[in-house]
Amino acid sequence: MDSDDENVEETVEGQLDDDGLPHGFCTVSYSSTDRFEGHFVHGEKNGRGKFFFFDGSTLEGFYVDDALQGQGVYTYEDGGVLHGTYADGELNGPAQEFDGDGRLIFKGQYKDNIRHGICWIYYPDGGSLVGEVNEDGEMTGNKIAYVYPDGRTALYGNFIDGEMLEGKLAFVTSVEEGWPHFEIVPDTKVYSFDKSTSSCISTSPLLPDPYESERVYVADSLISNAGEGLYAKLTCGPNTVMSFYNGVRITHQEVDNRDWSLNGNTISLDEETVIDVPEPFNTITKYCASLGHKANHSFSPNCMYDLFVHPRFGPIKCIRTISAVEKDEELTVAYGYDHATTGKNGPEAPEWYQQQLKAFQVSQQK
Repeated sequence: MDSDDENVEETVEGQLDDDGLPHGFCTVSYSSTDRFEGHFVHGEKNGRGKFFFFDGSTLEGFYVDDALQGQGVYTYEDGGVLHGTYADGELNGPAQEFDGDGRLIFKGQYKDNIRHGICWIYYPDGGSLVGEVNEDGEMTGNKIAYVYPDGRTALYGNFIDGEMLEGKLAFVTSVEEGWPHFEIVPDTKVYSFDKSTSSCISTSPLLPDPYESERVYVADSLISNAGEGLYAKLTCGPNTVMSFYNGVRITHQEVDNRDWSLNGNTISLDEETVIDVPEPFNTITKYCASLGHKANHSFSPNCMYDLFVHPRFGPIKCIRTISAVEKDEELTVAYGYDHATTGKNGPEAPEWYQQQLKAFQVSQQK
């Protein structure tokens, strides 16, 4: 995130002083193919300037005696941006970082180009990590917390490089000078990183998620022949994370090669992975660590599936409201079966889905 002082100057476009050094506004190209455009005074960068690095990233700011000073903007090759405070060419002071879509992903301090002190890491799903980083700038220590998207519910405790070793339920009571204050719930269960495998859904399958437990419950669905459904415990606005969809992790090929009757609780995570909640874990007496698989399908849903980075389950899907939902309202999602595709053992869309689709299409024509 700084200029390369070892670059060898190759060409200069612009004014030169009597000694042949850049003076005034110049473009200097280096052997590394880096390029600097800005103001020089007798060969040294002085004034506003911008580095264009060979990898497509840039660094812009105000230079004094060849070193970047004060506010600088580093733009990554993927479009992400870091707004930082520089002293003698190095990051020293407050900084904020945004991803390529303009979302805040980091807020905190730097010291000698390394994250320092109390820092926040923000996930696109609304969750965040906060704590005092170690000497390497990592979220490592026994005073780190994961804060759920409500900004209030947290798991506070011991983390290594952002991975939760041991966290206890806590609530954010206030935030002062960037540091949140937590109230740890007495006699709380201990949570730890517990990413599922192809054979283990969870080491603690009956330990509920504390955030999810405040927002949803399972009861008989109001949808005909749908079995159980997922309901809101609270009135919530749109874009609210309500529930989590964890399960064993299998491949798309495994799903395609088995009988489709076994795929009632599967959801695609990415191009390689499918999340599945197989028997006997589809009953809450056997598994209630997450409840997202209990949400039923609708062609006019009030919720959607979304990606989520969970402190316990790792990368999974969540259920997020599309519109406001009332207390005790059933939460529904669009399952998104391909209406035309046929799998190895029959249509991808099950019979009940095809029947609902026909009924929905008829209702739309009226």
